Amino acid sequence: MDSGGILGLTGAETAGALESGEIASDEVIGAWDRAAASDDLNSWLWLPEAREQEEATGAPVAIKDIFCTEGIPTTAGSRILEGYLPPYDSTAVAKLRAAGLPVLGKTNMDEFAMGSSNENSAFGPVLNPWDRTRVPGGSSGGSAACVAGGTALWALGTDTGGSIRQPAALCGIVGLKPTYGAISRFGMIAFASSLDQCGPLTTNVTDAAMLLSILEGRDPLDSTSTGIPGGIVPPEGEDLSGLTFGVPRSFLEKGVDPGVGDVFERSLTEIESLGGTVVEVELPHAELGISAYYILAPAEASTNLSRYDGVRYGMRVEERDLVEMYEQTRSLGFGREVKRRIMLGTYALSSGYYDAYYARAQRVRTLIARDFETAFEQVDFVVTPTSPSVAFEIGEKVGDPWTMYLNDLFTVPMSLAGIPAISIPAGLSEPAGGGPELPVGLQLAAPAYGEQKLLNASIALEKSIGFEGRTGEVGR
Repeated sequence: MDSGGILGLTGAETAGALESGEIASDEVIGAWDRAAASDDLNSWLWLPEAREQEEATGAPVAIKDIFCTEGIPTTAGSRILEGYLPPYDSTAVAKLRAAGLPVLGKTNMDEFAMGSSNENSAFGPVLNPWDRTRVPGGSSGGSAACVAGGTALWALGTDTGGSIRQPAALCGIVGLKPTYGAISRFGMIAFASSLDQCGPLTTNVTDAAMLLSILEGRDPLDSTSTGIPGGIVPPEGEDLSGLTFGVPRSFLEKGVDPGVGDVFERSLTEIESLGGTVVEVELPHAELGISAYYILAPAEASTNLSRYDGVRYGMRVEERDLVEMYEQTRSLGFGREVKRRIMLGTYALSSGYYDAYYARAQRVRTLIARDFETAFEQVDFVVTPTSPSVAFEIGEKVGDPWTMYLNDLFTVPMSLAGIPAISIPAGLSEPAGGGPELPVGLQLAAPAYGEQKLLNASIALEKSIGFEGRTGEVGR
């Protein structure tokens, strides 16, 4: 099979062709190495100059540059970690390697996963393969763009408040945030430890399930990891009979672009045509999610990022005394958005403000989790648009942080509740200001550890919608 034929296969098809002997692993790796090298979207922060021999039985995986990779640069999109070579693999990467899936390369991202557009990377913004004047979403923008653009078969990302699902939606691919704890966080550079979760970005639901089946599991190196009881098997589903989908109408009233709303309504009709029942549910505290998230996540970030001081690893600015070295290293090493969130978090945790901000946000988080528990007593899934809009123009929202944060309006509540959620492509819509049609994502959320049921429903919808997940413009 020639290179073009290999690049046209899904992960499941690639695995089948390798098992049957139709293609060899070195042919698969070579084809994807060449595809990655052809990328012109600024998706990659590292690609191998020469491929080392390793046991490979499957297609290589693009890895978000927030995962430690032994002997391979890991920057988290920040100058402060430029040149850092981890002495070990993260558990997620180690599991992929053990399954015969080598590292294809390290992908660009918002610095320390802080962003919704991939414009916060110290190494420049990633371009959306559907329209190079627009963002791919963030923070896993490089992972989403290379999969959508055809320069990687599949990718690993992280999701703290929507950083897998939102870029998946904006790039027209599948993005899954598992239940908190389903996948080990060991070796995943921390942003907000009570929210961060690893997950796959793929062109289809079956491939997402394949990666999840490899990645999930209890890890003694991560005390918060639980795995998924019963594991994950290939998803099956032709219809949605007997399943009920809850729509939080009051939560969706504000901020949804008309075109996105139209695609969402068509998706609900699609659910009903497959035998599913659509009902309204209430998530009364979901609208407070963004406010609570931007207290809790920065508070955890201010603590997690205190370790980057120029002493132990990464960048160091030489100064006359220790305090000046700390100050200059952090001042020059961190970008604007990271500094903003460190300051927000430090303020929220400071004496006299802790109860007013951080403790109150924690109470809101509990209320949001209870809202979902109540909703799931009535329905099997909660369904929303993934993002209020399609991909926006590069630079459009950089000067208005609050408007940027609202891109995660529909993804943050699931993160705060720790429940699994998936974004699948639902169709195309024109941007609010006009222009070529761009992808719209549909988000389905399930109760904790409901990944298998979620995947089964998603594959039925995927087959019915029939969306083509790659632009075909790059690497093909």
